[in-house]
Amino acid sequence: MASRNGLSEKKALIIGCGIAGPVLAMFLQRAGISAVIYEGRPAPRDEEGAFLNLAPNGLAVLDQLDVADQVVAYGSPTTTTIFQNHRGKRLGENPETTTLIKRGLLNRALREAAIDRGITVEWNKRLVDVEITPQRTVVARFEDGSEAHGDFLVGCDGIHSRTRRVVMPNAPRPQYTGTIDCGAFTRLPHVKSTDGAMYMTFGLKGFFGYQVVPDGEIYWFENFWQEAEPDRAKLEAISTEDYKARLLELHKDDHDPICDIIRSTEGLIARWPIYDLPPLDTWHKGPVCLIGDAAHATSPHVGQGASMALEDAIVLAKCLRDIGEIERAFETFEKIRKERVERAVKQARRTGNQKSPGNAFGRAVRDLILPFFLKQGVKQVQWIYEYRVDWDEKVPALLG
Repeated sequence: MASRNGLSEKKALIIGCGIAGPVLAMFLQRAGISAVIYEGRPAPRDEEGAFLNLAPNGLAVLDQLDVADQVVAYGSPTTTTIFQNHRGKRLGENPETTTLIKRGLLNRALREAAIDRGITVEWNKRLVDVEITPQRTVVARFEDGSEAHGDFLVGCDGIHSRTRRVVMPNAPRPQYTGTIDCGAFTRLPHVKSTDGAMYMTFGLKGFFGYQVVPDGEIYWFENFWQEAEPDRAKLEAISTEDYKARLLELHKDDHDPICDIIRSTEGLIARWPIYDLPPLDTWHKGPVCLIGDAAHATSPHVGQGASMALEDAIVLAKCLRDIGEIERAFETFEKIRKERVERAVKQARRTGNQKSPGNAFGRAVRDLILPFFLKQGVKQVQWIYEYRVDWDEKVPALLG
């Protein structure tokens, strides 16, 4: 399909081959715009990382590329989320269905789909600089001394985006939210399948969640609160056994099988500080645009980082397809997306703050009122889950 506004001769440079990059490249291809993806890592690392829940609004984007089935095949459905207190008392649930998937396998499915469609991925291309030429085109320069020329560039390179730092050096930096997250996988014969339910516990000193998928593997994560921002390298350098000991101490007074799950984990426990990104004045500068976490990173507490990035990809491609001038397309994209994603970032931060453990009185009050707020909360996030973007619908001219 050719671009409706003569952009079919244009070339896009996409920085980052995570979630948003391959999806954007496939939508641009559908719009008749060629794209090359540049990834800083030397090779795929599909076995690394933890997992995420891909929400219905994100899957709806992939469905329009006919790749949703490939992605779902790598995951398992989460049909409900059940909330408990530290004693195991059930406080309420969120019945929304999502797809539980390992991050590396999601990356692999999207990358392979893009490559199968003829899209080029270049590895070991760590961005060091971006030049905007007098002709309003771009030159991307990489650490290996090579460079790439294109008509526009899109930064899909995550919360610590090099693209953002280079092109918008005065933009706000990611903010530490006071929470350290971790995730891992294990197996325990006596912990049976949760039948599609993700169990989340407000522990005395941390927040713990787990789901047992049909083949018996346990996906688990943990959040604990630390006021001082940790050094990422030092956090990652802690041995698995020492980190397990720390988590076991945090959850020693919480219900079973939390400590059993932690204790049984033999593989790496991935861990990281949680950040979000203060609102940027703009997501674009000249022929350079940011999408996904590079533009509006959100903490994971409402499970929308990946899905928001996927929404960005389809909306940006539509704007470039329907609006004849690149920078006007970027402006329109931002107008369409900014209010929605900034609202989601605020919602995630509020949700994360509610997980923080308090004193005994505060926990008792929370346990009493949380069932009511969970019911209200399901309604409050429908605006997130029900959002859909129709590829065939033209971007309104008035937004251009």
